[in-house]
Amino acid sequence: MSVFGRRLPVVTGIAGAGGLAAAMASPPDYVQGELVRLMYVHVPAAWTAFLAYGVTFAASLGWLWRRRPGLDRVAAASAEVGVLFTGLAIALGSIWGKPTWGVWWTWDARLVTTALLFFIYLGYLALRRAAPDPLARARRSAVFGVVAFAQVPLVHFSVLWWRTLHQPPTVLRPGDPAIDHTMLAALLVNVVAFTLLYALLVRARAGLAAAEEELDAAEEAQPRPLAGDAVSAPGWEGSDV
Repeated sequence: MSVFGRRLPVVTGIAGAGGLAAAMASPPDYVQGELVRLMYVHVPAAWTAFLAYGVTFAASLGWLWRRRPGLDRVAAASAEVGVLFTGLAIALGSIWGKPTWGVWWTWDARLVTTALLFFIYLGYLALRRAAPDPLARARRSAVFGVVAFAQVPLVHFSVLWWRTLHQPPTVLRPGDPAIDHTMLAALLVNVVAFTLLYALLVRARAGLAAAEEELDAAEEAQPRPLAGDAVSAPGWEGSDV
């Protein structure tokens, strides 16, 4: 996670400011009007969640192959950030859906599979907390991280496999994207900004996990007092013995 080194926070801030400016300068939608500006946060949040779970998948495979602690830290940090962005995408989708569909929530295939994705990775994080032994935790989490990724393509293709209120893919599709090119440019700027924010958060969280592991190792290396060291034999008052 050494992308851009120490300049990553600055680059992320510049990209975020550019994304905000692009979102505000883009034209309103013919049907949805100004409400379409939610797209510039909702879609990048969903994309970043997919990216995060992909990194967790790759890092988990890498740990099963190499058994390197750094890969386990990256997998865990990426999953945490992925859960954050999945929750953001669900919340923004609900806000967007109320004026568009008339309800905050409906049992739509994309919504249901995304909610399931959210809870699957919450389960991944819960599994990590349930295993105190570092090696067992890393091994179980790696297997879970590999298997759980199967939900990501299920979410992506849900709009094609089932009848859904969501529109089919407009950018990742054969041919010319079915979106105004000005809107597409603003959307891509925000996707870049969210991707950089993801890298910044994962780097910070993985670094914190490494520091916590070093602190735990230092505490384990400290000599511990034996049981009974603090107990002294009683003496008689006034006795020279």
